[in-house]
Amino acid sequence: MTETAVVARRLSVGYGAKVILSGVDAFLKPGGSTALVGSNGSGKSTLLKTLAGLLPVIDGGLEVLGRPVGELTGRVAYLSQFHQSGFVLPLRAIDVVRMARYDQRARWQRQTKIDDEIVKESMMLMSVDDLAMKPLRDLSGGQQQRIYLAQVLARRADLLLLDEPTAGLDAPGRAAYIDALSFEKNRGAAVVTATHDVGEASTCDRVLLLAGRVIADGPPNVVMTPENLLETFGIGLTKVGDQLVVTEHHHDHDH
Repeated sequence: MTETAVVARRLSVGYGAKVILSGVDAFLKPGGSTALVGSNGSGKSTLLKTLAGLLPVIDGGLEVLGRPVGELTGRVAYLSQFHQSGFVLPLRAIDVVRMARYDQRARWQRQTKIDDEIVKESMMLMSVDDLAMKPLRDLSGGQQQRIYLAQVLARRADLLLLDEPTAGLDAPGRAAYIDALSFEKNRGAAVVTATHDVGEASTCDRVLLLAGRVIADGPPNVVMTPENLLETFGIGLTKVGDQLVVTEHHHDHDH
């Protein structure tokens, strides 16, 4: 993959005619990780959905993988905050991960050995291969999140869009997630993560601080200053030792 992952020019996103986030200029390269950081209502989830082609652009320009947004959905993997399939259908964990391969082949084609290998590898990356035959509804919230992350990995997409991917994960789950991201970046995929966790964001190559607009954009050690974080989150910035602790001010959610 040689084209730019995402190009945004004075981009405004939102719902209907209501702008949630405006003035986004971004140039994201393959093999890099970008964190969208902000409180609820800051526009980070709305921006992810727009990148995924789920919401139309309100204003400005947006290209994904060298094409107008929405034209290459087979090369984009999106992880939402909300999952319902596990509670509606009696699916096994491996069935959920296998769904990722459906869009990668023609409808009439059966699952191939390569598909099976990718599914197995993705589950191993998230350390859930031992849960393959268990019903998804019987798993804990953290285990389910790992299954959905494995599903995203199994897409073998060129652009990964992850909304609060570490929500509910315990320490081993977070460690598996970090290793999986390294695998994806080494593969050449670009990763964009929406989070309010400044610790998680600090592990990314680039951070966009959002509060209805872009407060700062750059390497985490440059942009995540006390002043910028205070402007991003509004209240609740406290320094404990050498670490910044942010208590999020609760706004209405992004949608």
